[in-house]
This record gives sequence, C-alpha cells and structure tokens, in this order.
Amino acid sequence: MVNAVHKVLAGAGVSVVRHPTGAYVTSLEKSVCLATVGAVDAAMPALWDAPVHTAALRWGV
Repeated sequence: MVNAVHKVLAGAGVSVVRHPTGAYVTSLEKSVCLATVGAVDAAMPALWDAPVHTAALRWGV
C-alpha cells in the first residue's frame, strides 16, 4: 500500500516527507486502509519527529 501511494504521489509531483505505518487505534470495527496527505512547511517534520507517548502512538521516548 505504501509503495502504491508513493507511486501515485510521485506521478503527481508530490514528495513524501513521512509515512508512519502500522496498526493504530480506531473507532471503527473494520479492517481499513487510510492514506492522509497534507501540505508541510519546513518546521513540520520536526514536530512529527518529536517524542510522543499516547495510547495509540509511541515513538522517540
């Protein structure tokens, strides 16, 4: 899935900066796949890389 999304975005001239993947907490009782795309400025990758420790996400701690 990640490679397919990368190919589509690259074809549209979009660079992928981060692509966190995995099983995350959801309110749905379904198996789903979701790709969220957003515009990023120069400061945002540092915010994504900051340590986080929640019920659904943990990295950098």
